[in-house]
Amino acid sequence: MKTMRIVRWAVWALLPVSLQAEPVPSQYKVPEGLVHGGAFIDRFLPVPVQGELRADVWGAANVIPRAVNNGIEDADYSYWGGNILIGDDGKNHLFICRWPEDNIKGSGKASGHHTWWSSEVVHAVCKDPLGPYEVIEVIGPGHNPEIYRRKDGSFTIGVMGEKAYTAPTLNGPWTKIKASFDWKKEKLNTTNRTYVPRADGSMIVMNKNGYIFISDQGDEHFRQVTDRSVYPAIPNNFEDPVIWKDEVQYHLVVNDWKRRYALYMRSPDGIRWKWDPGYAYTPGIMKHEGGSQEQWYKFERPKVRQDEYGRATHMNFAVIDVVKDEDRANDNHSSKNVVIPLVVPRRIELLNNDPVRPTTDVLRIKILAEEGFQPLEDVAVESLIFGAPEEVNFGRGCQVLKTEKDGEDLVVTFSGKGNGITADNFAAKCLGLTKSGELLFGYAKLNEGNRSQNKLK
Repeated sequence: MKTMRIVRWAVWALLPVSLQAEPVPSQYKVPEGLVHGGAFIDRFLPVPVQGELRADVWGAANVIPRAVNNGIEDADYSYWGGNILIGDDGKNHLFICRWPEDNIKGSGKASGHHTWWSSEVVHAVCKDPLGPYEVIEVIGPGHNPEIYRRKDGSFTIGVMGEKAYTAPTLNGPWTKIKASFDWKKEKLNTTNRTYVPRADGSMIVMNKNGYIFISDQGDEHFRQVTDRSVYPAIPNNFEDPVIWKDEVQYHLVVNDWKRRYALYMRSPDGIRWKWDPGYAYTPGIMKHEGGSQEQWYKFERPKVRQDEYGRATHMNFAVIDVVKDEDRANDNHSSKNVVIPLVVPRRIELLNNDPVRPTTDVLRIKILAEEGFQPLEDVAVESLIFGAPEEVNFGRGCQVLKTEKDGEDLVVTFSGKGNGITADNFAAKCLGLTKSGELLFGYAKLNEGNRSQNKLK
């Protein structure tokens, strides 16, 4: 089938009336001067098209033609939520929920998307992280699942409400269990939980509303840690958080369902969070290699696929082609899960032994080589800047003085002038380009002498 590219104005004219409406005006304004690579949204890469773009499938004109082999979709089910784990078999395992597209519940009062509450959790597998995923097992009733691996090697799937499933292996057998909570004052929302296992076997957990919990045994028993939400204090309709951890820090992306954008935050410990500028994503992030685009009305339930270092390599989303109220049973609308590749941060070590201050004269970092990336050959050294993210994200920071080889790794020495690093910082950022003009970035963990336990907001 011939690949089609539809210009934006032509698509606009064909959209349902609800899709032609502008998003709810944002109360958040992206600050001026933010450079490419300064916001999380800059990490999204074009999606390789596996097979061909197809138009003989369900969906409004804004998602036709599309890559049906990306993620998971079919004509019989609506899919939502779910995250990907790399199994010991090297395959990608997606745990996701679905319900029949032709669902009609309650004497016909609810149909289509609004029967999500009758969804079931399924296990799907694919060798390629982009898909297409094939369902191999139905686990049981539940919505908005997220799977995590415990320190003992077993697995747990948290679902909406105070429920979960657990199994000794990714392939089951799955047992339904109850989640429990120790509240500080009053009961909070228990849905849409997102998890980060810790080295000691405990778990950092965030609920839909941005409150932090800890599961001391890494199970589904949680004690509340924060008295208020960690989300930015701006007008919002935030939900659908996803948290993850790499070698340097914790990360958070949270979606504003009404305004249809997301924001990005970072943390040294999963409890105290800093808000980075710019959008994490907006509608329109799904662009194919070659220039075509899938204009899904909403991107919700963001989740990340992580590599062996904890870095996010892909982000997957629940997407729907129209306003949820317009997705009815037995119609041409539905939802699926899509997977989009990300620019992966490079592994960087700070070589300074003493705490970094704004007055530090020289900063030295090592950019580590790894499979598919040789910094001695690939890095456009003259493009690099380094320092506090608050400086680097706006094109400021330290300039390169010299470089040297350390085996296959690249050691870069920067002038300390303008580093901007204070007691509020727990990680410094390096930003630049590869010699082929692609985005290059990474974070270096600052030592304990840089951290303020009291000042971080």
